[in-house]
Amino acid sequence: MNFLKSFLSKITGTKERESFPVGWLAEGKTLEELRVYLHREWGFGGNFKARIDQGEVLNWRKILEDGQQYHLRIYEDGEIRGHLEMSPEKNVVSNLTGGSKKENREEFLKFLGDFAVKRKFVSNLVAEVGIHDPDAEVLKSEEEA
Repeated sequence: MNFLKSFLSKITGTKERESFPVGWLAEGKTLEELRVYLHREWGFGGNFKARIDQGEVLNWRKILEDGQQYHLRIYEDGEIRGHLEMSPEKNVVSNLTGGSKKENREEFLKFLGDFAVKRKFVSNLVAEVGIHDPDAEVLKSEEEA
């Protein structure tokens, strides 16, 4: 865990899971396939500035032109949660206090497509080594992978 995340976790505390459930990772879909899809199709990337929830295996965001971000978290049991909020780059106080968080389930379901289902499919996902590091903000190109 990098210094910034460690510092933010001390300020904001940790919690089991954020609010705003979206769904579950569909049977037969992998975390890596979802990462590649979200990046290529929708422009999502790593979110190394965010606090890490317990059991979190993926923490990604899509930054909008107005400074807001779609913030998506996936947990080891396959649950997907997400919200729309002001990015820390645009307004760090609003982001830290959670004052700008909004539920936006339908938009997340659009992003996730057939990767998300409404009924629980039990998964046992594992985060990639380094997924929460600043270098995870950008996916490697296919040539580098």
